Amino acid sequence: MPPPSDPPSPVHVFRERPGVNRRQALSLLAASVALANGACSAPPNARIYPFVHMPEAQAVGTPIHYASAFVRDGYAQGVLIGTVEGRPIKIEGNPLHPSSLGATDAFAQASVLQLWDPDRSATVRQALGGVAASKAPQAASSWSAFDTAWQQRAATLEADQGRGLHLLTGPLTSPTQRALIDRLLRRFPQARWHVHDPVREAAARDGLRAAFGRELAPLLHLQRARCVLALAADPFSDGPGAVRHAMDWSAAREQGRAGGRLSHLFAAEVSPGLFGARADERLALPPQRIEALLWRLARHWWAELPAAPPASGAEAAFEVRVLCALQEAGPDALVVVGGNLSADAHALAMALNQRLGALGHTLDLIEPPDAAAQAGTLAELAQVLHAGAVDTLVVLDSNPAYDAPGELGMGEALGRARLSVHAGLYADETAARCHWHLPLSHGYESWGDALAHDGSATLLQPAIVPLYDSRSAIELLALLAGDEERQGQALVRRQWRGGGDAAAFENFWREALRRGVVADSAFAPVAAPGARLPERAPAAPAAGLVGVFAPDPAVHDGRFTNLGWLQELPRPFSKLTWDNALLLSPRTAARLKLATGDLVRIEAGGRSLDAPVWASEHQADEVATLPLGYGRPQAGRVGSGVGFDAYVLRPVQGGPLALNLQPLGQRHEFAVTQHDLGQAGRDILRSVRPGERLPAHERLPSLYPEVSYLQHAWAMVIDLDACIGCNACTIACQAENNIPVVGKEEVARGREMHWIRVDRYDDAGTRGRDTAFQPLPCMHCEKAPCELVCPVGATVHDSEGVNVQVYNRCIGTRFCSNNCPYKVRRFNFLQFTDATTETLQAQRNPDVTVRQRGVMEKCSYCLQRISRARHRAEATGEPIRDGDVVTACQAACPTRSIHFGDLNDPASDVVRLKTLPRHYALLGELGTQPRTTYLARVVQPPDAMD
Repeated sequence: MPPPSDPPSPVHVFRERPGVNRRQALSLLAASVALANGACSAPPNARIYPFVHMPEAQAVGTPIHYASAFVRDGYAQGVLIGTVEGRPIKIEGNPLHPSSLGATDAFAQASVLQLWDPDRSATVRQALGGVAASKAPQAASSWSAFDTAWQQRAATLEADQGRGLHLLTGPLTSPTQRALIDRLLRRFPQARWHVHDPVREAAARDGLRAAFGRELAPLLHLQRARCVLALAADPFSDGPGAVRHAMDWSAAREQGRAGGRLSHLFAAEVSPGLFGARADERLALPPQRIEALLWRLARHWWAELPAAPPASGAEAAFEVRVLCALQEAGPDALVVVGGNLSADAHALAMALNQRLGALGHTLDLIEPPDAAAQAGTLAELAQVLHAGAVDTLVVLDSNPAYDAPGELGMGEALGRARLSVHAGLYADETAARCHWHLPLSHGYESWGDALAHDGSATLLQPAIVPLYDSRSAIELLALLAGDEERQGQALVRRQWRGGGDAAAFENFWREALRRGVVADSAFAPVAAPGARLPERAPAAPAAGLVGVFAPDPAVHDGRFTNLGWLQELPRPFSKLTWDNALLLSPRTAARLKLATGDLVRIEAGGRSLDAPVWASEHQADEVATLPLGYGRPQAGRVGSGVGFDAYVLRPVQGGPLALNLQPLGQRHEFAVTQHDLGQAGRDILRSVRPGERLPAHERLPSLYPEVSYLQHAWAMVIDLDACIGCNACTIACQAENNIPVVGKEEVARGREMHWIRVDRYDDAGTRGRDTAFQPLPCMHCEKAPCELVCPVGATVHDSEGVNVQVYNRCIGTRFCSNNCPYKVRRFNFLQFTDATTETLQAQRNPDVTVRQRGVMEKCSYCLQRISRARHRAEATGEPIRDGDVVTACQAACPTRSIHFGDLNDPASDVVRLKTLPRHYALLGELGTQPRTTYLARVVQPPDAMD
């Protein structure tokens, strides 16, 4: 994270301080005391349990890993929190957790930065004068002051059975939080609970309810599917099971390659997605035409269905191939529908899966882990707020002032509550409009519980005491509900204790914390009745431009906007950083006389906003995609004022929205990391047909001397047939290796610092028109061109063949970078590393040198992990075994496309992979003999799908 131009206070209690009066000075003093107490936080006092099997060579000594969960949208993704000297510094996936199986996504990797974010809320705040903070300044307060104020308010509310009390939360799967909400509603019987999910459309849940008469959730099994049809859906990105879906697909793909029978993937999508990039056939269509495609397919099984508009050309040919593949696959087929389609489309897709025999095989139905039948909607809350019928509003870990649909007017509505309380990780847009703001503890500081996408339960244990004077969500709910117990661990233990034997419970508790998942807690599949078919025909395609909304691939719904790692993470398809953009197809942009970078005014439903245009090759015609999560006025020093806020235009009912674009005659400059998406006729990202063998490069004569590596010879193989371009490896490498954030201006100058980038090419495949991704770290060439030109010997080979960078020798000539044909070296043109913010220093890996201005850096094969494994081998007398050294990128990859090992071990994984017919060296014709090599992407010929 780059240091701000004017170094601010470590904790931002007030954003604007034209002058500091006595009250403000006391507020700042309180915040400073909170920071001072938190900066040296130790492990929690309560007993916590390390993971049952330590990753990475058993990790004798440090780091110590604790099993917990990263909770996003209410669902748990099992993680291992790596700590050094009591400081959480790195996140790994939990191999025992069903939602991760040892992998992670970019959000989970970046969650450790959120823990140490200096802009986190540090103190309780209260609006002065008893009015909303948007109309009056805030002052630092205390939890005891809020407790006193709440007890007085609760007595008044109890006298009227809680009438006028409203609680707003995000989606919840936590059994403890749900039990405490039930206790709160029993205390205040007339109170109402509302749930707000800013990104999930209601159509999916409504569709399953229409099909089966009850609320159910789909559970996908991609490892069993031989044919997958994704309609406006991306199973590799969407929903809490995305990491598991990618891993299941990759495992099935590996089995299919070995058995000579690959599964068929088809995608009809509005905007390019990770699943669509891996599909054998992909078609870009507007939402209404995708629904029409589904109806036409379904009419082959149900002729009584209402007719849909006919298809022609490429769309008709695509439909024929999809129909044949579904019929041939039968029970091994799977149809997945995305949130931008109607509830009828979701109902029809479920009926089609049932008719094919997929239900119970490639798809199960379970009780929704986040079901809340008694909860109201955000729209209902907005209605009573505008009517002035809300006496007390409690907003728990939600930000409706920013991420509510614009037509609800939540920013104004919040001010109509007579008392409003906001609890969150940040003093955000909603906090600024409430009478009280309460700082919440981060998930890695808290006791808690949550359910996975399949219903499996995880107990959350803290890896560090709270950095600030904060409380967890369950501790706050206990306070609100009048619970005598207020301590987080005791609340979770009470929830899970039941009435069993005390000794048995202690064994259960210890085992659940060590493993990071409660054994045999997954939800059982539900026996569903016959699905009801929709009675209406799909809507006719809309005339003119329509808009759809989607969470941003890097900042999601906006909750991660203040994390520099994610802001600077290139989006998979556009390679855009530090921005969002209105996505249009080139044909639509040309019709509107627009080009990438043009500013337009978007008008819809009587509201408008200004946004820059990005012409995307794989976008559907006459559809504009508006990425959510940007345009925040109060995100923090990193995220405030970045991009445009698409929530302003979002309708309450969801679905496509008619748009009108007005060019403003102005330009916007983007910062992208890859400008050319073609290979310029070179075989950079190679593709083969099943069973095809690539020709081997002859070893060229060289002036470099031959060197023997007698003990270990480390190498990496990246399987391009498994890579989905998710960017998890990039963020994992950044977290592990203390890689700095440089900011938009420096990215635009080509000075980004990522040690492993993921390149995208649009001319891949045997036909030269597929989209594919290629992770590119340092190649660690045996005949390294960089070493020859360094005048001070700062880049050299070590005794195990790793191309290392000696930082204290480097004088910044950059000759090595100029001589590198792979362009994988990064130079610190400025002092990019923030050396002043205390909390950010605490996050850094102490085993990796923090680089200074004027130094070159690059991938080191996670040399610190190699050293750790070597030290363990020396201490135990056991040799380093294959798999003892796992690089950060390898550990995070959800498809296991990255492999690392010792070339001197004939039984190692990398030795086996380098003998496969798909193996090749990137730019092998140069004779650099890279240690990092690739396996070509496998592309099925068109006749394989006929």
